[in-house]
Amino acid sequence: MYDYLIVGAGLFGAVFAHEAVKKGKSCLVIDKRNHVGGNVYTEEIEGINVHKYGAHIFHTNDKYVWDYVNSFAEFNRYTNSPIAIYGDEVYNLPFNMNTFSKLWNIKSPDEAKSIIERQKTEAGIDEPQNLEEQAISLVGTDVYTKLVKGYTAKQWGKSPKDLPSFIIKRLPVRYTYDNNYFNDRYQGIPQGGYTRIIEKMLEGSDVRLNTDFYCDRENLGMLANKIVFTGTIDRYYDYCFGKLEYRSLLFETEVMDKDNFQGNAVVNYTSLDVPYTRIIEHKHFEFGTQEKTVVTKEYPAEFDSTGEPYYPINDEKNNELYNKYRRLAEKEENVVFGGRLGMYKYYDMHVVIKEALELSKKMLV
Repeated sequence: MYDYLIVGAGLFGAVFAHEAVKKGKSCLVIDKRNHVGGNVYTEEIEGINVHKYGAHIFHTNDKYVWDYVNSFAEFNRYTNSPIAIYGDEVYNLPFNMNTFSKLWNIKSPDEAKSIIERQKTEAGIDEPQNLEEQAISLVGTDVYTKLVKGYTAKQWGKSPKDLPSFIIKRLPVRYTYDNNYFNDRYQGIPQGGYTRIIEKMLEGSDVRLNTDFYCDRENLGMLANKIVFTGTIDRYYDYCFGKLEYRSLLFETEVMDKDNFQGNAVVNYTSLDVPYTRIIEHKHFEFGTQEKTVVTKEYPAEFDSTGEPYYPINDEKNNELYNKYRRLAEKEENVVFGGRLGMYKYYDMHVVIKEALELSKKMLV
């Protein structure tokens, strides 16, 4: 008998398990995969820590959370400065003066503002009715056409004209020559990869991998007084109200016999004729000097029962459906839900950690 059964050995489950063990609680952590770490799992290949489920760059303004993760690993000074390729053209992200200078052969912020405002006025959009109109009303037609339109269509699997406007509430536009993607005070990559952090968090807990909760739900549930569940909330309730929608990802990873493939960790491909959205070159996250390199192409995909759910589709229909499940969950006495899948919301890593810490404060008394 355990105090807690934690379903999912990802970031949320690992943080909660760590805090519970510190309070003298016993935890059984299970995961259907053959490794801990969930989507932040990193695997060493050719001496390079490969982000197996997409790039994960830690960033936060919360000093408490930053100090917390640094208690498990030392973080390097990596700064996320992605670039975007549109045809034969290369642009800096986020949208900043380097981007605008390349687009329009200009130098000053006033010139950039003038062009964007003129394009917004020419578009004549008073009340955006879809994502395309919303994006153009924010950044103008040139930025939208080259750097937003194709990427968004691939990411969502739909034309931006068929997506609701509220998906893009704002787009980052900087009138400075600053390629740092995040504005957060703290940013970096853990030296040695994220898996080591998760392993340290899970010390003191019993861990069972290759264990699917749904294959032995009744017996597993009887092993603990309470359950912390980080899987999809709709499946937990047997889809009684219907299925929540997600977007998924497919990855194509290749070891290359060269020391540098693209010169940057993250390169986005924004034109629709390129099937993948970005290429990750993992060694650049940790300033690697290995003779070989490892690159991953990232393809957005429809989510089905054979894939992994990555991005909740938080449109009005799905949010209403989730609220029905949430109300069921609030009635549970011995089960709590957490993480992106349990709370049906896209969370950055620092928010996942904070949510898990807040839950542990409430429950671990």
